[in-house]
Amino acid sequence: MSMSTVPRVSIGLPVYNGENFLAQALDALLGQSFTDLELIISDNASTDATAEICRRYAAQDERIRYVRQPRNLGGARNQAIVGEMARGELFKLAAHDDLYGRDLIARCVEVLDAHPDVVLCHADMAFIDASGEIIGRYDYTMATDSPSAPERFRSLLRTDGGDDEYGVIRTEVLRRVRAVDSYHNPGRPYVAEIALHGRFEQVPELLYFRRDHPDRGDRSPTISALCARMDPRRASHSNVRLLGEYVLGYFRAVHRAPLSTADRVACYRHLVGWLASRAANRSWRVARGGGRLAWRVPTPEVDVALPERPLP
Repeated sequence: MSMSTVPRVSIGLPVYNGENFLAQALDALLGQSFTDLELIISDNASTDATAEICRRYAAQDERIRYVRQPRNLGGARNQAIVGEMARGELFKLAAHDDLYGRDLIARCVEVLDAHPDVVLCHADMAFIDASGEIIGRYDYTMATDSPSAPERFRSLLRTDGGDDEYGVIRTEVLRRVRAVDSYHNPGRPYVAEIALHGRFEQVPELLYFRRDHPDRGDRSPTISALCARMDPRRASHSNVRLLGEYVLGYFRAVHRAPLSTADRVACYRHLVGWLASRAANRSWRVARGGGRLAWRVPTPEVDVALPERPLP
């Protein structure tokens, strides 16, 4: 694909010091059965072999657009950059340490083409360890497929888990929502705002593999340290501020969304009720996706078909 050809799907891969798993992720993404795509890699001034790996792959596949940042901008800004660079009608965010079934993008595009009211599509997810072995499977129970915007919003507030930000989203919707922020648990208000623009669909096939390992970027012993990874300036911010901005993120999402007056009021009511319950329980969990991811050990019949594209 030449740079003058606009791809159907843009994949954005922000990365920082990802040498351990980056090549495997690139193989999985470039080996997709859906080929009308571009892969945008933003290297956040990595200090390991990330740049070397990216340049090697870019030299062999013209669908790759590789940029290297002159300094560490933080994870939030680096993620926003790949979205801003996207040219495709559809966009998928990817992580350098996850793996992707060969038909993941194809299945998601099929759903989006068949259902114009769906703004985001993802597939069933399993957890893998550092060696790529499945260690658990995630049960998606959120009502993000509801035709009701307040119900989708309520479900995202009340139900743990989900990696919806890594689904395939309509780029026009991506551009209408606020980019992911750097306060506590920023992905949750971000996904909630997307859900206020339309419903999600989940492909009932095991095609997304989230890698669980000690160096994963969303792991940290404290809220402030985790937020500092998203934006180095956050290191000096108090937990009160980081949690307060998290809550404010939901209010801003509802305020910006294209909702009727009745739906907007219903969302605010859900939000106030959720806040009251959290205050009563004094529970503010630090975890990606809004809380603990509920998972179960996969049954023996689970068939995982990962790409077998050789390393360059």
